[in-house]
This record gives sequence, C-alpha cells and structure tokens, in this order.
Amino acid sequence: MKPESHTAFRSPIRKTLQGFSLIECMISMVILLVGLLSLLGVFGIAMATTQTSQENAIAKQLANEAIESILTARETANVTWPQIQNQGAGGLFLDGLQPVDCAGVDGIVGTADDAACGPQILEQPGSSGVFANVCPPDVCTPLTNYQRQILIAPVIPPGGGPASTTLRGITITIQYTAAQSKTPRQYVLSTFISEYR
Repeated sequence: MKPESHTAFRSPIRKTLQGFSLIECMISMVILLVGLLSLLGVFGIAMATTQTSQENAIAKQLANEAIESILTARETANVTWPQIQNQGAGGLFLDGLQPVDCAGVDGIVGTADDAACGPQILEQPGSSGVFANVCPPDVCTPLTNYQRQILIAPVIPPGGGPASTTLRGITITIQYTAAQSKTPRQYVLSTFISEYR
C-alpha cells in the first residue's frame, strides 16, 4: 500500500483576471454622453426661463394693477356700477388689446383718457441702488412691448338662466413679446366684481 500523499487542495475553478472590453467601454461612454446632453438641455431651459422671468413678473404686476384700479374706483365711488363695463356695453373700459399707458386724469387704467398720459414706464434704481424718482440716474424703460385687454362681462349662472345684474366677471389679458424668443406670450388674470362693496 502506498503511503498517503499530502497534496494541497487545488480549486477546480481558475481565477482569471478580466478587464473591460472595448465594446463595454464604448457603451458606457454613450450612456454617459446621453446623460450629459440631457443635463445640458435642462440648463438651457433654466437659462431661458430665468431670462424671461422679469417679463413674466411685469405682466403679472400690470394685470394686478388693472384689477386693483377697477376695484378702487368702485370702492371710492368714482364710477357707477353701469360704468364698470366695456365701451361696447356702455361702460368706460376700452375694448380689445390696448397699449399699456399710465392712468389718465380719472386714475383708472384701461379707459380712454390713458392715451394722453403716454406709455407706462418701469422705473428701477440706478447704480446707487436707491430710487431717485428721476430718470437718470434711475433706469426707466417704457413698457411699449406690452398690451393690455380688460374684458368685463356679466356672469351667467351655471345651468343657464339670465345673466346676473349685480355680478360681473373681469378678465385681464397682458400680451407681450419675450425679448429672447420673440414669441408672443400672454398672462391672464380673472376675477369677479360685485355691485356691492
């Protein structure tokens, strides 16, 4: 009988060192490139949005200004309830899109006397950062690329029936052209006004 030999236990599986193949590297580079291009597209959209954000804020402020002007006129009894309508219905407010002019003698935006006042001006502080209320040193920009429409219509109850005589819907539309895209844009603000204060 042969003496037992003590041999080291050898694994039948050989460990081999493997690297990445050229095809695997190319596929991973394509995936990485698609991800980076997508991220670059998001940055482009964010920059475009940032550049038009001031124009959007101005449009929103102009719409709020028109609503507040109408409500203030009603509250102070500067106008009567029948006058709070468009001119086509016998009221004070101009029909259709109009240039954004400052409020005329009556102090109400969107009426016929606004044209005499001229374009509304956006005034921003100059280099000092403090309003001087004079242009210059303040930076004054006429809002000539904005138009405003004030639409006042009677409210018809849901389900039909006659229009309300004491409630009207107000829709303010501000239309402007974005400086970067040259595309017309709109901001619309809607609310209701009652005859009663």
